[in-house]
Amino acid sequence: MAGREQSPVTEFLGRIAFHNSEVSYRPAESEDGDGSLSSRAKNSRNVFSAVSNYWKHRTTLEKVLLVMVTFLLVFTVILCIYIRGDPLKVLVIGSNLLKARGADGYCMSTACITAAASILQTMDHSVNPCDDFYQYSCGGWIKSTVMPEGKSLWGTFSIIEQQNQRVIRKILEQPSENLNSQAEVKAKMYYQSCMDPNGTIESLGATPLLEMLDEVGGWNVSGKTFNVTKWDLQKSLHILQLKYGMNGLFSWAVNEDDKNSSRYAIQIDQGGLTLPTTAHYLNKTTNAKVIQAYLEYMVNVGVLLGGEKNATTDQMREVINFETEIARITTPSDERRDEEKLYHSMSLTELQDLAPFMNWLDYFNEAFRMVDKKLTPNDTVIVYAPEYLHNLTKIISTYKQNETGKIVINNYLVWQMIHSMAFYLSKDFRQAFKGLRKVLTGTQGEDESWRYCVADTNSVLGFAVGAMFVREKFNNKSKEFAESMLNEIRLSLKENIENVPWMDDETKSAAISKANAITDMIGFPDYILSAKLLDTKYKQLEIQGNEYFRNNIRAIQFNLVEMLEKLNQSVNRTLWGMTPPTVNAYYNPTKNQIVFPAGILQLPFFDVNNPAALNFGGMGVVMGHELTHAFDDQGREYDKEGNLNHWWNNNTIEKFKQQTKCIVDQYANYKMDSLNLNGKQTLGENIADNGGLKAAFYAYQNWRQLQAELPLPGLDLSHNKLFFVNFAQVWCSASTTEANQLQIEKDPHSPSRFRVNGPVSNFPEFAKVFECPAGTAMNPSEKCSVW
Repeated sequence: MAGREQSPVTEFLGRIAFHNSEVSYRPAESEDGDGSLSSRAKNSRNVFSAVSNYWKHRTTLEKVLLVMVTFLLVFTVILCIYIRGDPLKVLVIGSNLLKARGADGYCMSTACITAAASILQTMDHSVNPCDDFYQYSCGGWIKSTVMPEGKSLWGTFSIIEQQNQRVIRKILEQPSENLNSQAEVKAKMYYQSCMDPNGTIESLGATPLLEMLDEVGGWNVSGKTFNVTKWDLQKSLHILQLKYGMNGLFSWAVNEDDKNSSRYAIQIDQGGLTLPTTAHYLNKTTNAKVIQAYLEYMVNVGVLLGGEKNATTDQMREVINFETEIARITTPSDERRDEEKLYHSMSLTELQDLAPFMNWLDYFNEAFRMVDKKLTPNDTVIVYAPEYLHNLTKIISTYKQNETGKIVINNYLVWQMIHSMAFYLSKDFRQAFKGLRKVLTGTQGEDESWRYCVADTNSVLGFAVGAMFVREKFNNKSKEFAESMLNEIRLSLKENIENVPWMDDETKSAAISKANAITDMIGFPDYILSAKLLDTKYKQLEIQGNEYFRNNIRAIQFNLVEMLEKLNQSVNRTLWGMTPPTVNAYYNPTKNQIVFPAGILQLPFFDVNNPAALNFGGMGVVMGHELTHAFDDQGREYDKEGNLNHWWNNNTIEKFKQQTKCIVDQYANYKMDSLNLNGKQTLGENIADNGGLKAAFYAYQNWRQLQAELPLPGLDLSHNKLFFVNFAQVWCSASTTEANQLQIEKDPHSPSRFRVNGPVSNFPEFAKVFECPAGTAMNPSEKCSVW
C-alpha cells in the first residue's frame, strides 16, 4: 500500500552525510594549476617529457594495449623470480619493482592499471572537455555500447545491478543445506516458485485471479457475477485495500510523523492513477498513443479473464474516463515541493467532514483489527492532499447517483487489483503489457526469467537475500573506508555552509548542528547476519515453492501487517528502506539519516584499492549528494531531530529561494529530444548534485594534503582531472527517446548528461582544473550556487 511521495527513498542517488574533522582546505600549488603534481613528479618532468608527448599522440586503443603489455611484462618478471626463488623474496622484489616504476611517476598496481584502461576506453578525446564534459568523459562508452535487448535505460547502475543479480542467482540456486537460516530457505523457495520449473503458473492460467474476483464481489467486465444492487463502496475498499493491499482512489501508510519524528502516524495522500503522470490523461494530443495503448492493454487482460472484446472495450474506456477525472484533481509533483504546506493534521472526525465518501473510522478500524488496535473519532491522521479528497468526494458522489456510475467505480477499483496481480499469472498476461511498455519506454522486451525472479525475490525477501549477498560479496574494509570518506565530506560541506554569503549566522549555526547530527548506516543492518533474528523477521511469512501467485498475496498481507504494527510504537531509527544488494542510496529527512547499501559500494563508485581521486569522484560525490539533500528545498524544512520545523530566519529563506531560482531556470533551459527539463520538479536533486560535487572535491583536496598519489599510466590526466572524469563516468548511459520523455515528465532527477554538465559548469574549480576559457559551455559567465 503506497504511502505519500517523499523525498525519494527510491532515488538513483539518494541522500547522505558525514562526521567531524578539523582539516581546512588550502590547495597545493602545482604547474598545471590544480595541485596534481607531487614534488617527485615535478623533478621527473623533463626526463619523461618525451614519454608524455608519445602518449598524447597515441590512439585510445594503442594506449590501452600498451598499458596492458606493461602490466604483463612486470607480472612476467615477478613470476620468473617466483619460479626460481623464495616466494617471500618475490613479494619483496615484486613490490620494489612496482615502487620503482611508481617512482618514475606512475601507479602500477593492478587497481591502477585496470582503472586506467577502463577510463581510456570510456572517454572521447576528440571532444573538448570545456564544450561538453559529459561527452568528453563518456563518448567512448556511448560509441561502443549497444543497449541490451529489452532495456530502455542502460548505464553504470544497470551494469552493477546485473552483476549483483548474477551473484544472487548463484546463491539462490545452491542446495538449501548450504543456506544459513530458514529465512534464506524461504527466499530460495520464492525464487523457485517464480522460475516455475514445473510449469504450474502456465497450467493455472487465469484461475488464481478469477478466484479473487469471486471473493471481491465480481467484475462486470469479465462476466463474473456482479450484482450492482448489492455493491457497497465501503465493503469493496475493505476487501481490496485492507485485505489485499491494493491501490485506488487514494493512498495511505503508517510512517514517521513529519512534525514529531519520534512517533508513527497514519498518512493519507492523493493517488489512484495507473499511468505515470496526470499529463498522460489530460494532454490528449501528445499522449493519444499512450491512452490507446493503455486501453488495448486493459482490453487484452479483460478478455483473458473472460470478457467479450467489444463490451470490455466500452467498459474499460469508461474506467479511463474515471481515471481522467481523478487526474484533473491530482496536483502534479512539481507543485508539491513545500512540505510545510502539504502537512495537515486532523482528527478522524474532521477527515469525515472533509471527505464523507466513506466511513473513515470504520475503514481504519477494519485495517487495525488485524493487529488488535482500535481507533477513536478523536485520533489524528496526517492529510497531504485535503483539497484532493474533498474533490474526490464530489466525483464519487456524481458516479454513485446511478447504477452505471457504480459499475464504473467498481470496474476501476477491481482493475487496480488486476493490474497489480496480472504479472504473477501466466505468460499471456505479461505479454498483454508489451504494447503499453513500448509506448512508454520504447522497448517491448523483458528481462531473462532468472533476472526477473532474482529482482522479484529481492523485493519480497530482500534482507534474507541481503544476508546471502553480503557474505558472498561485501568487504568489511569497505565500510571502514567509507566511514572515513563520510567524515571528510561532512567537514567539507560544513565549511561550504560557513562560507555561503546569503545565510545569517544563527541559521548557519543551526545548519552545521544539523550536519553534525546526521547519522549514517553503511552496507547492511547487522541483524541479518544472525540466523535467529532474520528468521524472526520473516517468521509470519509463509512461502511455498510451487505457489507463486499465492506467495505474492501472502507477501502483500505480511507487509501490510508489518506496517500496521508500527502505529503507536516509538520510531525505530535502525530500519532500512533499501535492501543490501540495492545499487542506490538515500537520505531520510524525518530520521536525518543517510543510508548506503552494500550494492553501491563497488566499482566504479568505490574500491578500497582505487586511487583516492576515483573514490572521491565516484562514491564521494554520492555521499556529498546525499548529505546536501538535508539542505535542499525540501530537506531544509526538517530540523536536526527530523521534525518539520520553521528553523530558518525568514530573510534567509527568501535569499535561499533567490539562489534556487537560478538553479530552476538553468535546468529548465536544458533540452533533451526537443523537450525542456522541468527545473521545478528536479530542483532538489539538482541542488544535491551541485552541492555534492563541490563537497566531495574540497574533501579530496583536504585528503591530498596528507596523502601523495601517483598518476595513472597511459593517461594525460592529473588527479584532479581524474576526480571529475570518474564523477562523469559514473553517469555514462544510453536510453530510448520514449524513456527520455518519461524521465522528463516524471523523474525528480535530471537526465545523466545534465547531472554532469550542470554541476561542473557551475563550479569554478572545474574550469580551473581543465583551463576552460571564460564563456565556454562549461565555464559560463553566469553560474548558480546554493551550497
